[in-house]
Amino acid sequence: MRLDPFYLICGDAGLLERLVPLGVRLVQLRVKDQPQDVLRDQIARSQAVCRAHGTTLVLNDYWQLALDMGVDFVHLGQEDMDSADFDALRRAGIRFGLSTHDGAELDRALSLDPEYVALGPVWPTLLKKMKWGPQGLDRVTEWRRRVGDVPLVAIGGLTPARLPGVFTAGADSAAVVTDIQMAPDPEARTREWIAATEGQRKGIRHVTL
Repeated sequence: MRLDPFYLICGDAGLLERLVPLGVRLVQLRVKDQPQDVLRDQIARSQAVCRAHGTTLVLNDYWQLALDMGVDFVHLGQEDMDSADFDALRRAGIRFGLSTHDGAELDRALSLDPEYVALGPVWPTLLKKMKWGPQGLDRVTEWRRRVGDVPLVAIGGLTPARLPGVFTAGADSAAVVTDIQMAPDPEARTREWIAATEGQRKGIRHVTL
């Protein structure tokens, strides 16, 4: 598989079920603060639609449920990394991507040999309050140099208009949350993102995982 340049992040399975069939190749399910039965239903629904469309599903946070339900890719933030059993993930063949925001976090992430490293927020984001200010494109370029061959995901405040700068700075993939979730027509906006990343998909930086 390849790390697709368009990395969709959905806050629930319902939105994921609507958007994946449009041609999304890489999607993260990011569900927060729900009971176990709801989480399991959300994961199972997401697995079903992703299998049907050949889409890579990444589960945010819930690495134990990934082990239990056969999700083969998880995304972990820095706090999640404190409790995650990376040996168990590796034994199960579960790949993982890791969030980073500063140099110390990047060093920690790289020491764990992740499938990708995420940097954010590149621009101001409405998703959540963060203690880090916007990283900017210079930081993306710095991370590109520091991560070597590890795929780099940029996240935070991204729009199709900002994509050329993100990819020129060295990102392999653009993670998108609010620009689609808050769009008047998420389906139309998703199609716009897929079209905007098509050139990158056919271009120089294809990263094989």
